[in-house]
Amino acid sequence: MARRGLRPFPLRAQLAQWEAGPHLRDLRDRDNVNTMEMEIVLPEEVPVMTLPETSFFPQALLPLHIFEPRYRHMLKDVLAADRLFAVAGLDPADSPEPPHRVATVGIVRACQKNENGTSNLLIQGLSRVRIMGIAQEEPYRRIRIEALTSHAGAEDDANVALKRTVRRLIRAKAQLGGNVPDDFLKFLGTVNDPEVFVDLVSFNLCHHVATKQRLLETLSVHERLNLLGNHLRHEVEVLHLQKKLQGELPDDAIDQN
Repeated sequence: MARRGLRPFPLRAQLAQWEAGPHLRDLRDRDNVNTMEMEIVLPEEVPVMTLPETSFFPQALLPLHIFEPRYRHMLKDVLAADRLFAVAGLDPADSPEPPHRVATVGIVRACQKNENGTSNLLIQGLSRVRIMGIAQEEPYRRIRIEALTSHAGAEDDANVALKRTVRRLIRAKAQLGGNVPDDFLKFLGTVNDPEVFVDLVSFNLCHHVATKQRLLETLSVHERLNLLGNHLRHEVEVLHLQKKLQGELPDDAIDQN
């Protein structure tokens, strides 16, 4: 039974093992991929960190260095409770410190406290949420949330085909010298679910702030794959043009289709 004020919410939790940062390297589980189904009670209120130019996604792993007093307080309470908090991007259109209305709740997977009172932690995204309001500001911000559920948006075959197209674009980006870590590229070959795939790629390979937040807010997996594919295609075209202008690439050297 869920406690009063909480509701059960089934969430897929997938630990993807690639480099999460040198300060957390010793904290990670050493298995290659650990996939499990979990029943997690998602609270109606959670603490939140608001970070600039950050869009956090379900399934993704985010290393954080906790040093501000308010977030130290928050982390202490979170670790003593359910290990859940939200990460929201700052919305530049409003102030003071306004969060975007769509964020992600994650669970603390590992935490290392330092002698100076700061902490290094690894949080894994669990669920998109809509921020319904601010419940408190002191000693740290807590928000009221509503869980958001993705939907396929198309037949399974269509999404699988789009996933293959996105993966080809990622390989093309890597071949053209784009920043695609080899271990992450290999890991993507083990991810079959189009929804998990698009969220992990969006978090790790999309560095355009507005596009990344739009990907987070798009609940249709089909639309999300299309948006990500268009973004990657543009990046590949730019990299291709740069190589051509530098005289390093013949016209037909890279397959962008």
